[in-house]
Amino acid sequence: MIRILLVDDHKIFTEGVASLLSPISDFEVVGAYKTAEQVKTFLAANSIDVVLLDINLGEDSGLDVCKYISDNYPTVKVLAMSMYNDESFITKMIKNGSSGYILKNTGTEELQKAIRTVYEGNTYQSEEVMNIIMRGLTRQKQQEKSLYQIRFTRREREILDLIGKGLTTKEIATTLFISDKTVETHRSNLLAKFEVKNVAGLIKLAIEYGYLK
Repeated sequence: MIRILLVDDHKIFTEGVASLLSPISDFEVVGAYKTAEQVKTFLAANSIDVVLLDINLGEDSGLDVCKYISDNYPTVKVLAMSMYNDESFITKMIKNGSSGYILKNTGTEELQKAIRTVYEGNTYQSEEVMNIIMRGLTRQKQQEKSLYQIRFTRREREILDLIGKGLTTKEIATTLFISDKTVETHRSNLLAKFEVKNVAGLIKLAIEYGYLK
């Protein structure tokens, strides 16, 4: 039997989830609370397997509750279930000890799967959450690339700055006293280094990476 505690500040939500989970033979919903103090008091006196936890608990923070459970009840698995699909919330919950993260639009079948998965000692993220995490990792990789892999010659750096200011090829050539063809060569090198196909993409990434303001 998997003993489940629901923690959410919306009673209508906990009642709805309880009605979905209670009929399942190996699930037992043992309580539903909405504040950190209520959760702490309950955990001190009861044995729980999985806590289904929202991030927003009114005046309390689900992030703090998650860390408290992780620090004080390491055998209790926390499954975050929230409306927040922001990468920062997801990563903070995982960092604070959550074994899984799903969104509140999750269907009943996936909810059951997530609960069983974390109960068995594994981690679980819904497909949408995994996509958010992967996008964050990709963005981080791109930022690391900008810091450690992209290297410019002095002339490329000058031309990048002038491109960022909106100067045309001819204007850049005049400013730097070089030929149009030389400017185009350096611009092609910049496009290759940033792995983009046009100047618009170059400027966008250069701003994102901090090379242009």
